[in-house]
Amino acid sequence: MRKIAFVCSEPCISGGFNVIFRHAMELAHGGITVAIVCKTPVTAAHVGWHPIADMVDHPNLLWLDHNEALSHRFDLAIATWWRTFFDLWKVQADHYAYFVQSIESCFYPLEARVLRSAVDATYEAPLGIITEARWIRDYFHRLHGRDAGLAPNGIDKAIFTEIGDAISPRSPGRLRVLVEGALDAAIKNVPASIRLAREGGADEIWLLTPSAADTVKGVDRIFSRIAQAQVASVYRSCDVILKLSLIEGMFGPPLEMFHCGGTAIVYNVTGHDEYIVHGRNALVAERHDEAAVVRFIRELKDFPPFLEALKANARDTAAQWPDWPAATAQFREAMEKAAANAAFDRDSLGRYSRRIWTLVEDTAPAQQMLLARIEAIYRSSSWRLTRPLRGLSRAMREKGFAAMAAESALRKFQTSLRNLWN
Repeated sequence: MRKIAFVCSEPCISGGFNVIFRHAMELAHGGITVAIVCKTPVTAAHVGWHPIADMVDHPNLLWLDHNEALSHRFDLAIATWWRTFFDLWKVQADHYAYFVQSIESCFYPLEARVLRSAVDATYEAPLGIITEARWIRDYFHRLHGRDAGLAPNGIDKAIFTEIGDAISPRSPGRLRVLVEGALDAAIKNVPASIRLAREGGADEIWLLTPSAADTVKGVDRIFSRIAQAQVASVYRSCDVILKLSLIEGMFGPPLEMFHCGGTAIVYNVTGHDEYIVHGRNALVAERHDEAAVVRFIRELKDFPPFLEALKANARDTAAQWPDWPAATAQFREAMEKAAANAAFDRDSLGRYSRRIWTLVEDTAPAQQMLLARIEAIYRSSSWRLTRPLRGLSRAMREKGFAAMAAESALRKFQTSLRNLWN
């Protein structure tokens, strides 16, 4: 495999893009031509936070928008989150794959049933699957009957290390807690994390966030949108990272903190058990068990030897974790497996994508377009479809698309719509 494309959304500061960029860097160093394909051109502002910014002119690394990508053909094109699945067919490739970093339908509330169903429908497409966590691999096998390739994420051990500058040295007898995550992402649970750190009696609370923020209530120091090279100095200044995400794939910040000499408090979120062992290298609470989180913070504050024991075991975990070259070697194997398992060609992928895209668009115009399409099918259909299609369109008009989506009728008609809508 000599030429691949990662089909991406607009790059931003995130763990997901860090993983994509790291694999792209290692693959490019290894002689593979790698394209980052986005809807619009990528600028220095999009990637300046990441070490890949130093490789923007590397001969094996291409930055393409969709129009520019049309002049290329790839051995493998890879969707990188559910929305990019719908752009994947626009890239010419011999094979198509899906890099799944979490089960992204779970990012949305239960009431958004149409959207969640549409995301899950992308997992049904016969693409090769690559993932970073065992629980996602097992999920695909159990729920979709798919054999996903596994490539756990690596760590940049030159950046994330105990050796280096700190913003402010740790102070024995004082517990400095770091909260990490986007302020406006409900699944990151940042406001609640700050509140619980206060309730637990943390001496200082720092916030590391990709959100633009100057001041946040309850926080002593804020580090907003800083470059990855600076992140380790924040970790080296704090004792524990409080990462209470509600949904994750395989989150990186606690592992990065382990490498920088700290420990973590987390919920038992999906993926935590890839490297966290409760009571050994970190503390794990049941999701939404805020009382346990407060108790853990107090224990770490009141019993410094326990804190130091967790830190020591976290260092051992970090020492055994692979770096990015080793992780990308596994990713290359997973890509080969994904290419061999991919059944969709470009035309089939395009047709499938277009058939389910309207379910994604949660806007009135899109709902009306779907309604008009259903009614057009109704008018031209055989008598066997007349009654159910009429009932579906009436439900949409009377209840609205979102409410109707909660009913079993939608799933019943989804297959019919896919077959009829070309």
